[in-house]
Amino acid sequence: MNSSETVQLTDARLDHVGIVVQDLDDALSTYCGILGFRLLERLDAPDHGVELAFLASGNSTIELLSPIDRESGTARFLARRGEGSHHVCFAVPDIARTLQELRTQGVRLIDESPRQGVHGLVAFVHPQAAHGVMIELLQKDPAHRLE
Repeated sequence: MNSSETVQLTDARLDHVGIVVQDLDDALSTYCGILGFRLLERLDAPDHGVELAFLASGNSTIELLSPIDRESGTARFLARRGEGSHHVCFAVPDIARTLQELRTQGVRLIDESPRQGVHGLVAFVHPQAAHGVMIELLQKDPAHRLE
């Protein structure tokens, strides 16, 4: 994608940063016990092959992901790259429209259409389209609020 082809993610709110960890309990001990983040929600997402924890981080959130399925994409990521940054997530009002705009501009996508995530519809932009950073798009379910 060149600079004349833009999708307006500048109006999208940074929802969270995803971090892959080997052991969720150990990571929570570090992030909450030592670094002082507050746990908002912890859940298993077997359909996605992970267990998750969402932590309060100022005006955004940190998502810790730990694979529970050795065949999941998250497990493969962890095996290849180790613990660390996994994705940056932006909340968008209309994920289908955003994906269509990205497709029209030739952006490489992991998900051609939205799928159900734990907090709403999600889709991922391939890291090769964003200089090595995987971008998650999230259309939040209005009924789900983390506080």
